[in-house]
Parts: sequence; C-alpha cells; structure tokens
Amino acid sequence: MEHLPVEIIDGIFSRLGSARDVAAASATCRKWREAYIKQLPVEVIGNILSRLESARVAVLVSATCRKWREAYIKHLHTLSFNSNDWPCSINPRQLETIMIKVIFGAKGLQHLSIHLDTFHEFLDGPIIACLLHTSGTLLSLSYNALTTPAVNVLDKCGQEKLEVLVLDYKSLTEIKPSYKIFTCLIALSLRHVKISAFDLTRLLGACPRIESLTLDAMEIVTSDSHSPMELSSTTLKFLLLKSIVVDKIVLEADNLESLHLNDLNLDSFELIGKSNLEHLKIHDVIVSYLNIGEYLGHLKIVDVSNVTIMVLQFYHMISRASKLRTLRLRGVVFEDEDEMINSEFIIVSFPELKHIALSYESSNELLYNWLKSSSMLENVDVLELRFTVISENFGQWISGMIEKSPNLKKLVIHDTLSKTRIPEEHQMLANINLFIVSLMSKYIHIDLQFVYD
Repeated sequence: MEHLPVEIIDGIFSRLGSARDVAAASATCRKWREAYIKQLPVEVIGNILSRLESARVAVLVSATCRKWREAYIKHLHTLSFNSNDWPCSINPRQLETIMIKVIFGAKGLQHLSIHLDTFHEFLDGPIIACLLHTSGTLLSLSYNALTTPAVNVLDKCGQEKLEVLVLDYKSLTEIKPSYKIFTCLIALSLRHVKISAFDLTRLLGACPRIESLTLDAMEIVTSDSHSPMELSSTTLKFLLLKSIVVDKIVLEADNLESLHLNDLNLDSFELIGKSNLEHLKIHDVIVSYLNIGEYLGHLKIVDVSNVTIMVLQFYHMISRASKLRTLRLRGVVFEDEDEMINSEFIIVSFPELKHIALSYESSNELLYNWLKSSSMLENVDVLELRFTVISENFGQWISGMIEKSPNLKKLVIHDTLSKTRIPEEHQMLANINLFIVSLMSKYIHIDLQFVYD
C-alpha cells in the first residue's frame, strides 16, 4: 500500500462511502494522510482555518503549502487577532504591522475579533485600516482596544452588513440624530463602555432590527441623578443589564422575550409594552419598585437569587403568570415580612410548576407549617434544593418536599464548599448526607445528584 501513487489513493478515497471511512483510511500511514489532505477542497480548508483559536495559529498552518495559503486568502471567514497570542518580545509597532498583514491577507472575512492588551499604547491608524478593509464583508465584529487617539468604531465598521457588534472598553460620544443606520444589526453588546443615556437612546434607535442587547459594567451619564435611563425598541427580544450604576430604568419593548437583571441597585425598574416575556432572571439585585408589565401570559421561567424586594410586590407581579413552569427562588430577602406570603406560599400558587429550585432559609415555625400543610406539587418532576445554613431540619425539609412531589424524577442537592466551617458543622453535614442517602433508598426511581459550588 505504501507504494501506491498518490493519484490512485485519491481515487480510492473518492469511492469510499462516508467521511468516517475516509478518515479511518487516511490514518493508516503518512502517504495516505497526505493524499487525504490533498483531496480536501480549498473551501473545506478555509473552514478548518476559520475554526482555529487564533490568527497566529491560522497564519502558521496556512504556510504549509500553496493550497492552504489559497484557502487563507480566499476562503477564511473567521479570524481572531489577540495580542496575547504573540511573543512578548514583539513591540506595539511590530504587532500593528503584523495585524495589518494578517487581516489584509484574508479577502473575505465575515467574523473578526480584535483584542489588544491595555499595557501598551497602540496607534489608531492600523485599526482604522483593518476596519475599512473588512467593512464590505464583515458580519460580526468584537473589538477591545485602547488606541491613541481613540477610534470611532461605529464610523469605521461596515454598517450595511454588520449583524453582531461587541465593544469593550470604549467611550462613545456624540451619536448624531442623522447617524448612519445599522440596518442589519441584530445583536449589540457594550461592556465597560462610557456613554450618555441620551446617546445610548440614539444608538438603539439606529438599530431598527436589533433583537439582543447586552449592557455590562457600563458608565451611563445622565443629565441628573433623578433622570431615568430610557430604552426603547419594537424588535428587542433579549436584554441583559449588569453592573450599571443608575437609579431608574424605563424600558419600552413590546416583543421582549428574555430579561436578565444582574448586580444592580435600583430605585425602580419598569417595563412598558404588551410584552411577550417568557424568561425573567434577577440575580444580585436590590430594587424598591419592580414592574415588568401587566400581561405575563407568556412567562414560563422565573429565576431569582440574592435579591431584596417587597414580597407583596413580587407576588402580585408573578401571580399573573398562568404558564409558569420553572421557578427558582434562592437567597430572596423580602423587605416587608408577611406571615401569609413566603416562598412556600408562592410555590403552591402555581400548580402547573414542573421545575422548582429553593434554598433552605425558613425558620423552624415556617418549616413546620409548610410540612403539615395539605398542598401538593403534583406536576413537579425536578427539584433543586440548597441549604445556606446547616441545620438538622434540612433533611426533614427534603423529605417533606419529596412527599409533596409524587411525580418527582430528579432531585439535585446544592451545597457550597467552605473551608471556614467548624468541626461541629462538618459532622452535621455528614449526618445530613447520610440521612439523604438513607432516605433515597425508598425512592430508587428518583435521580439524585449532589452539586458543590
């Protein structure tokens, strides 16, 4: 077989029935591997190069032969240029030259990522040249670079075809009313970006087809501390707001399906519109007034953890969610204590729930009342239970939850690994685990999992 000409091996490959057979045959020896590589269409090689982790690796691999160089030039569609992938001995001017050669070497780039470290000073010229070179073909751009002077990425990237834009560590100013519209932009992500609330409104208005918006660790400049951050879009479906320092947020979005609020301290949050909201996620939030709309007929998932909120307001808000199927309540602090409304009361208010996640934080009295009640969780098939304080009653709580869930299929016990626990706590934890294992011997049909964070 080693003596067969490469052309004959090519013919054998072309007659094999599947890619799996070709791959198995090509693994037999070096000559067969060479024939396999030679047989690959140049478009396939371009796809292989596009899946490599970095531009440096893509350049090195494409230098192996003429066919691979051709694939790089004509069929490379995805490229990630990260300054951390190159040797530390290369200074910023050399790195800029390499970046221009690498990016200019590919004629049909559709997805480009440029991430330059913040320890060196880079010039704006090479960045502008690369953005202009790719503006006619680019579908997505991820940009994180501090240059002198700063580059106005919104002016230089291709607005006509761009669908995804991710900006990091950037100051955006003077968004003009006549600003060139991003007619195809579907997803916009701004991280560590400084922008005025007024300019952010204008930028969102320049994206008539936007469906996904992420605002993370933003510095929002408002006219005064009492002015709300106002966002409006008729096409927006997904919104993530994280680590934003503002007091009030007003969102107008008729077609919003998923809303994530994370690491916020707000006076008020208000969602205005008809709303198609299906997924509400609130983590690490303190909010005095929360309103996510009047109609919640589509809401299926509510995920709340480490949140301080008014209990009556929260219950009134989600009580309208007739299609709610998943409810997670972990580390929720209700500012206005109410003997009648607690986590357990909220859960039994939704008889169609299939997935429940709870934390053990109740007092013994509330636990006792919950366990002796006649309410059942008929449709629940997944339970996630977490204890934030170690208590012997935790095992009793688990047992009661299982008994109230006759159709349970999966039980997940969450715990947090901690080195600060005293010996008594470790012994109590061991006793709880033994109790759970013993308890589950009666429910062998239930899938039991332990998860340690």
